[in-house]
Amino acid sequence: MTPAEQKSEPFWSYRDVFLFLGIAFPSLLLSATLARLAGPRLHVSEGFEELLAQSVWYVLVFGFLFALFRLAYHRPFWRSLGFAPPFPHAGLCLGLGPVLALSMGYLAYVLKTPEIQSPFDKMLADRPTMVLFAIFGVLLGPLCEELAFRGFLMPLLVRSFGPAAGILSTAALFGAMHAPEYQKTWQYAVVIGLAGAVFGFVRYRTGSTGSAAFMHIGYNLIQFVALWTRASTLP
Repeated sequence: MTPAEQKSEPFWSYRDVFLFLGIAFPSLLLSATLARLAGPRLHVSEGFEELLAQSVWYVLVFGFLFALFRLAYHRPFWRSLGFAPPFPHAGLCLGLGPVLALSMGYLAYVLKTPEIQSPFDKMLADRPTMVLFAIFGVLLGPLCEELAFRGFLMPLLVRSFGPAAGILSTAALFGAMHAPEYQKTWQYAVVIGLAGAVFGFVRYRTGSTGSAAFMHIGYNLIQFVALWTRASTLP
């Protein structure tokens, strides 16, 4: 897919983005409430409960987007968001994900990123939580984030402001969204935003959200392994 084709690709509008955001916040409250009610009955850890809430939230918000595309536009969900095979250079993107993660780790060192308590330590509290966290953090999370940012939002911004501004503005929002997880430390936001810019570049050059998702999966895999290794060495 050429850049010209990508610029005309999105049939949805910014109104749909605001509708998506309008659904996202109450859906998050609903999913958190449902998970909190179900947690004691299921006898699961706090981390498992949070992952369950996040999973339910994804089902709700992407279910809304699926219905919007199908009912309002009569268009397919996956293909419209650029997630349809073949995924160009998928293997290469998956392999470059860990390289990107190590590069961003070095950048974090150069930026003198402060040590903070990992917000994900609770996700390794027990085996069921760890398994769900691995599935969520390595597969489900990257897929949903790429669908939302590089599949849904970025094509509109690229069409409106051009490739560079569209990619970078999406990446800035991506980094800002993750900042609260890291105590709003600016170094973390910058590093994650730059990683998002690389995902965006892959999405733009290949025309495939799937290829960007493969890179994101490789990136998160290294993050998970590093977190698991650090947690397993603690007393």
